[in-house]
Amino acid sequence: MTATKSGDFSEWYTQVVLKAELADYAPVKGLMVLRPDGYSIWESLRSTLDAEFAKSGVRNAFVPTLIPESLLSREAEHFAGFTPEVFWVTHSGDAEVGDRLALRPTSEALAYEMYARWIKSWRDLPLRINFWNTALRAEIKATRPFLRTSEFLWQEGHTAHETREEAEAEAERALETYARVMEGELAIPVIRGTKSEREKFVGAVRTLAVEAMMPDGRALQMGTSHFLGQNFSVPFGIRYADRDNVERPAWQTSWGVSWRLIGAMIMVHGDDKGLVLPPRVAPLQAVIVPIYYDADAEARVTAKAGELLAALEAAGVRARVDSREGLTPGFKFNDWELRGVPVRIEVGARESLESMTRDASSYADLERLVASGGFVRAPWCGSPECEARVKDETGAEIRVIPGGPGDGAACAVCGKECAGAAPLFARGY
Repeated sequence: MTATKSGDFSEWYTQVVLKAELADYAPVKGLMVLRPDGYSIWESLRSTLDAEFAKSGVRNAFVPTLIPESLLSREAEHFAGFTPEVFWVTHSGDAEVGDRLALRPTSEALAYEMYARWIKSWRDLPLRINFWNTALRAEIKATRPFLRTSEFLWQEGHTAHETREEAEAEAERALETYARVMEGELAIPVIRGTKSEREKFVGAVRTLAVEAMMPDGRALQMGTSHFLGQNFSVPFGIRYADRDNVERPAWQTSWGVSWRLIGAMIMVHGDDKGLVLPPRVAPLQAVIVPIYYDADAEARVTAKAGELLAALEAAGVRARVDSREGLTPGFKFNDWELRGVPVRIEVGARESLESMTRDASSYADLERLVASGGFVRAPWCGSPECEARVKDETGAEIRVIPGGPGDGAACAVCGKECAGAAPLFARGY
C-alpha cells in the first residue's frame, strides 16, 4: 500500500480493491472482474439475504437479460428515467432486429409481463419473487470498483399484493431486512428513511432507502425498497379477481441491493495496511502461519499447525495453514493483513509447549534433557533432598506441578515410589 486512507482516500480505496485481490478491471471500460475472494464475500451476503427472504415466503427465479424496447417503454416515466443508461442490441448476427433489445437495466418490465400471465385470482397473491442477476447501465460518471460500474451483481425482489397496506408493509419489511444484514453481517451503522420526490425511483409512489456515511464524509445509498402502488400493474395488466370476483389491479413493491455493499465494507473498515473484513463475511476467518528455521522444528510446528487447523474447522471456522514455500513469515504477515483476514495465528517451535516438554524416567535422562532446554517431566517422591540435588547438579528447578493423581512411578532421583503428579523441571531466569 502506497496511499493512506486519510491522505488520498480515492487512491487508497482503489489500491485495497486491487492489491487485496477482490476485483480487477475488465478490458471494457466501466466493467470489472470479480475475483474469488470478492465473489466469496458476495456469496456470503447472498446466502444470508436468501435465508432472510425465505422467512417471508420469497422464492428465487430467473429472467433473461434481453428486454424488447416495446416492453420496456410500457411504463412511460420508468422508461424515460432509464433511457440514457440503456445498452441496446440492434443486430442479431448481421441482421437488424425489428424491436431493439435492451440489456436489462432493471427487471420490472420483464417481470411484470410475466406476472400479468401468472396472476389471475386473489388466490395467486401475494406473489413474492426475487432475482439474483446482473444489471447493465451505461455509467456517465466516473466508475469505481463496486461503487459505480456499468454492470453489477445485485438482487431485485418483486412482489404483488391484494391491498395497498400489504404492499406498503412489504416495502418496509424489505428495508428492515437490508438494515439488519448491513449492521449484523457487515458491521456498518445505517440510517433508514424515505427518499424525496426528486430522488425516488422512477415509477415508484414512494422509495425507502438505507444510507450510510463513509469515512471521507460522503453518504452512500446502500439499498432501496419501493412501494410502486399500481403504477406498473395498470400498464402491464397485472389484474386479479378479488374475493367478490371483481377484477382489480394488484399493488406492488420492488427492492434491491448490489455489490455496492462490498464497497461500503471496504471503505468503512479498511485501514492503511489494507482490507479489514468483518468475520461473518470473511472468505477466510483465520490463517495459521508456521514459523521454523530447521527441519526438526518444521516437523513439529507443521504437526501442531495441522492440529490447530482441525480444531478450528471442527468449530466451524473457515481457516487454512499458510504453507507457501519461499516466503518469509514477515511477508506472510503483511500479505494476510492486506487481505483482511480477521485472525492470524503464529505457530513456532517455542509456541508449542508439548514440543518443548520431554519425559524422563531416570536421573540420567533428567540430566541430559535439562541440558538441552525446555520442560522435563519426571517422577518425584516429594523429598526436598531430591529437589535440592536436581537444583545443585543440573541448575533446574521445579517450575510447576500440574494437577492430577500420581501413577506410582519411581522417583527419577532416588527411586522411591511417587504418590503425586510428576512436576516439570526446567532452568529459569
